[in-house]
Amino acid sequence: MHGGTKMDETGKRPRGRPRAYEPEVALRRAADAFWKTGYSGTSLDDLSAATGMNRPSLRAAFGDKHTIYLRALADYWEVKFAVMRVALASPGTLPEVLMRVYDTALDIYFSGDEHVRGCFVVGTAVAEAVGDLEIQQMITIGLRRLDADFEARLRQARDAGELKKDADPEALAMLVSATMHTIAIRARAGASRKELRTLAEKAVSVIVG
Repeated sequence: MHGGTKMDETGKRPRGRPRAYEPEVALRRAADAFWKTGYSGTSLDDLSAATGMNRPSLRAAFGDKHTIYLRALADYWEVKFAVMRVALASPGTLPEVLMRVYDTALDIYFSGDEHVRGCFVVGTAVAEAVGDLEIQQMITIGLRRLDADFEARLRQARDAGELKKDADPEALAMLVSATMHTIAIRARAGASRKELRTLAEKAVSVIVG
């Protein structure tokens, strides 16, 4: 109920808000709804049910459906950037590091309780990008950031002698990204994690040369 704030036994208002109303928690729950049924297939009622917030509260906290989606997309990118950078900075040979990158991606894609989630960007944003400039720009910026992170690690590997001297880190970074997108699509299409990890191993062997 939203008619007023109940008092606890001491006569004081309880501190904080219910967990469903914590911004980070509510946003992740909204993202889960979008992740499952896509942007177009998710209504404000669906978001209300997912977050435990009524529609007026949802709008007051996050804005309209489009704004909620953009915030969920931005949050997903930041999480993915963070975990990818941890994987890229981990010790080991270049093949080991790249496989750690793909294992991290697979952890995300197979993190759903009831279904394979795949990639939030590939699964929900790409379909909307043609007609939505804001979503298109967020995808482009995010992909460029990922490519730049991969390129930096590949350039480091080339300088350390793990790649041929004439290797092109920029081109190889795009192959790393392209493989990740392929894995995301195939995961959503029903491929097993084992199959996708084998695909990643083959891609790494080509990338490393």
